[in-house]
This record gives sequence, structure tokens and C-alpha cells, in this order.
Amino acid sequence: MPGRLGRLLFIGVVAVCAVPGLAGAQDATPEPVATPDFTVTEAATITCEGEDAPKPALGYVIDPAQSMLRYRVREELMSIGATTAVGETSSVIGQFIFDAEGNPLPCSQIAVDLRTLKSDSSRRDGYLYNNTLESETYPLAIFVLSEVEGLDGPMPEGEEVDITLIGNFTVHGVTKLVRWQTTATLEDGVITGTAVTQFEMPDFGITPPKVGPVLGLSETVQLEAEIVAKTTE
Repeated sequence: MPGRLGRLLFIGVVAVCAVPGLAGAQDATPEPVATPDFTVTEAATITCEGEDAPKPALGYVIDPAQSMLRYRVREELMSIGATTAVGETSSVIGQFIFDAEGNPLPCSQIAVDLRTLKSDSSRRDGYLYNNTLESETYPLAIFVLSEVEGLDGPMPEGEEVDITLIGNFTVHGVTKLVRWQTTATLEDGVITGTAVTQFEMPDFGITPPKVGPVLGLSETVQLEAEIVAKTTE
């Protein structure tokens, strides 16, 4: 079953990448890309298996219908002044796989389709898609969990815990180590949690946009994840 979960994530990433790109001017708004129904095939290769790999003991698969990723960036707009740009997407797939001691295995990954980010401004969405994030070239943001701080073993049942998720985060073709401050609860085989992290745009090769009504933009991006992950059978 854990191998199947690894293949599930792999197929999910491939399926997201395979959605045709969107053409159009700066004002164009990318159409949402629905999270597809994934099909497990023997061709998938990302698994928790291998001669030297620790044996998976417990796994959770993210429920895209109840999960999302949101960004917040401070900006200054002509005639409006300082405000916060907010965009989000529910195109989130992934899994958390742990060994018997509660340590995450390398196949613990989350992938987000950045092409589906939506805010209250189609102009902003179009510019992020075509220019700032170059979403057609770099469609996915991927987080690979490598360490959990704040737990000495598996999550306790029915108890809210404050933990830090540490791992490599890849966006815009650049990979950096990030830390997500997380509050999570495990109940009846379901993990429900929120996680927050921040990064600087230049660290990922992203140029802050200054165009049209945007007079200034903070280089600091805050990401907020709302995750529901269900135990595997």
C-alpha cells in the first residue's frame, strides 16, 4: 500500500503538469485546473521502496476537496494605498508517510498547481501567471518533508499539537529549505492542520512586479496551508 501511495503522488504530479497551458494577454485569467482523478500505473517510480529504504508504517493522503494553499503579500496600489494581496488554490495533492518511529520518509511530498491561483483581481492573476511566477514554465510548487520538530513519535490521538515541518521547497525552479509552523490534530485517522511559512521572492529567483497600479510590493510572501489528510488503508 505505501508503494501505491508513492505512485499516486507521482501520477498526480504528472497529471497536473500535463494540463495544457493558457495563452493570452496580461489581463487574462488562467482557468482553474481541476485536480484530476489519478490512476495508479506500474510506470510510476516515486515510492517509499528500495533495499535500504526504511519500511513505511503509517501514511496519510491529502484530501484536495478539503485542502488549500493561500498566499499573502503586502502591496501599495495607486489611489488605494497599502493593502494585502491574497490568492489561493485548492489544487493540492500529496501524502505524508512515516516509519515506525514517526520519522517522515522521502516520499512525503505535497504538490500545488500554481497555475490555478486566484485572487480578487484577474489582472493580478494574469500577471503572476505570465510574468512573476512564469507558471507555464514552473507550474508546480513542491514541498518534500524531511523532519518534524516538536514530536518524539507518532501524533497523539485527539490532541492539538504545535509542530514544525521542515523540508525542501521548490518553486520557480529553485529549491530552498523552509520551516512551516504548524498546528495539527489527529482524530479518527484524519489529520487536520494549518501551516504557515514565509520566504523572500529573490531567494527563489522571483522578481517582485511593479506594473500598472502597483506602486510597490513587499518581497516577503506568506504562505498559509490548510490541510486535511486521511489515513491509508
